[in-house]
Amino acid sequence: MTTVEKQIELRDKILLGLKKAYAKLIEYKKQKGTELVIMKDGKIVKIKPE
Repeated sequence: MTTVEKQIELRDKILLGLKKAYAKLIEYKKQKGTELVIMKDGKIVKIKPE
């Protein structure tokens, strides 16, 4: 396996981990009924998770 292939594999694992963490965060916010704070167009916005 080349260095480039290793980097691609690592990148894919990192992205998968981020997606799982995001999904868990949304589920947690739904359970607690709290708002999700995000940045949209340079402004801080609070939204309800759906």
